[in-house]
Amino acid sequence: MDLPISLDSDAALVLFELLASRTDISDSLGLGSPERAALDLFEASLERSLTEPFAPNYSELLVAAKRRLGERQGT
Repeated sequence: MDLPISLDSDAALVLFELLASRTDISDSLGLGSPERAALDLFEASLERSLTEPFAPNYSELLVAAKRRLGERQGT
């Protein structure tokens, strides 16, 4: 069963970067194979939905998304 998940583009981009850039997060959190597989599937789903990771100014887009998320959260 597929579940619809609603994320705004800023949250989706920041989550994608977190998942795509994780190196030892899985190990430091003590995640097993099923948890890693779930994260990989979520990352792949975000990658299929986003165009920003392929933009030449990706790092600038990511910084802006993080700033806007922080502003909305009051940080």
